[in-house]
Amino acid sequence: MDKIYPSAAAALDGVLTNDMLIASGGFGLCGIPERLLDAIRDSGVTGLTFASNNAGIDNEGIGKLLRTRQVKKMIASYVGENKEFERQFLAGELEVEFCPQGTLAERMRAGGAGIPGFYTKTGVGTQVAEGKESKIFDGPNGAEEYILERGIFADLSIVKAWKADETGNLVFRKTARNFNLPAATCGKVCVVEVEEIVPVGSLDPDCIHLPGVYVQRMIVGAPYDKKIEFRTVRERETA
Repeated sequence: MDKIYPSAAAALDGVLTNDMLIASGGFGLCGIPERLLDAIRDSGVTGLTFASNNAGIDNEGIGKLLRTRQVKKMIASYVGENKEFERQFLAGELEVEFCPQGTLAERMRAGGAGIPGFYTKTGVGTQVAEGKESKIFDGPNGAEEYILERGIFADLSIVKAWKADETGNLVFRKTARNFNLPAATCGKVCVVEVEEIVPVGSLDPDCIHLPGVYVQRMIVGAPYDKKIEFRTVRERETA
């Protein structure tokens, strides 16, 4: 099965629909699947729900899709530097499900493992727990309350990796590993953009972060600009 496609639009052909749930990798602007996000924007699909740590910044990452009003809901842990995300949320134009960062990662991992739900202490006694089932468990500190969190089962996963071989085995680079790995596992279809595709057998098996069994489609997205959210500088001190 050939998993390599010539473009992001080709790789997403036939898998995009209105009102779908998309799990997207990345953290801030680190490791985001920017070519695939651009193709989703250009496709014109609407009513999307994104599960992602955050929505990038204005006009970058998922922020581009917020600008075009293609996103109806965000499942995220952070608003941060994205002013349009903040504006839409405060204006009631965007549904937002805030989720603690570790819980969000575990919800994706659980979905990828076929686990429908799990109990956690994170969020107990806060707004995070409102409307959620709770249960008392005995632990090292005696009886404690835990809340039920649901696994995320996405229609589509989009992620970015550093290298892949032709069968879809992936290697993520340093902190770009972040949410990409759990996001990749929880979708019915996983589409990946990479900086380089190498022949089968070129990757050290012990260094593969995600087996190719999780990957259905791939593109080469390079070259990339190394973007950052914002830059802070100070004058050089005299010697």
